[in-house]
Amino acid sequence: MGPMQPPPKRPPGRARPQGPAPQSPRRPRFDEPAEPPRGRRGAPPPFRDSEAPAQRGRGAAGPRPPEAEAPAPPRPGAGAGSGAFWLYGEHAVAAAIRNPRRKNRRLLVTEDAEKSLRAVLNRPWRLPPERIERQRFGTFLTEDAVHQGVALLVEPLEAVALEDAIAASDGPVLLLDQVTDPRNVGAILRSAAAFGAACVVLQDRHAPPETGALARAASGALDIVPVVREVNLSRAIASLQKAGFWVMGLAGDATRTLAEACPRDRRVALVLGAEDTGLRRLQRETCDELVRLPITQAMESLNVAAAAAVALYEVVRDA
Repeated sequence: MGPMQPPPKRPPGRARPQGPAPQSPRRPRFDEPAEPPRGRRGAPPPFRDSEAPAQRGRGAAGPRPPEAEAPAPPRPGAGAGSGAFWLYGEHAVAAAIRNPRRKNRRLLVTEDAEKSLRAVLNRPWRLPPERIERQRFGTFLTEDAVHQGVALLVEPLEAVALEDAIAASDGPVLLLDQVTDPRNVGAILRSAAAFGAACVVLQDRHAPPETGALARAASGALDIVPVVREVNLSRAIASLQKAGFWVMGLAGDATRTLAEACPRDRRVALVLGAEDTGLRRLQRETCDELVRLPITQAMESLNVAAAAAVALYEVVRDA
């Protein structure tokens, strides 16, 4: 057995790194933000709007312009200056155009409706009409709105003071105690216009605002009869009494009928309550007298709008 051979020498190359062995990358703690990936394979940072690359190919002339959105329909107004709303129907729109106190913003009509409206309003209009197709009305009116092909964007009427309303007319006054249905209020306004009432007094809070539905039920009377809004209805009754009115409240349990109690030598104010509750205690106590309408025992009561029409007729019957 021959002598042992020395181990072969390491071929020349890179020198072995000195020092401690390299450590594996430390995992970040759960409360430390993770570092973004490095190198070419990492996800690039998001582009800003001004740094977005231009698209290549056909039709890449720049960013696509945003599509025009249809304006939302205006909300109904709760009082003067609170926001525009839509009136609809030929009578309501024609009365609003005639009313110099009404601020009209936009008039939309179909071709047939414009001809009909011009026949009713044979004079220059303060607002030029815009012609649209009938199906467009469904985009800003409710499904049950009977618009007849015409709608008018208006501002709510300015507030009317009670003393101004009774000074401008010698007709009777109607006061509604928490009557909240807009269609009932609209029908009462229509009767008030028919029988020459000086005004209709509503509560500031427990009463409907001006809306298209109320104006439609009023059939134009919203722009004919002044609507007075009072915070305290009993104070309004007291103000009318000081002005010489005989104030009568309608109640089914009253002793005398309206025909028996109605004076013919002074002005009259009538107070009507809601159908479910009737007149409230304070209004009953503030009225000069409670009266009833003579109806048969077959019906307990009348609808408040029907009762207002019958009562107004009785008040002005011999006038």
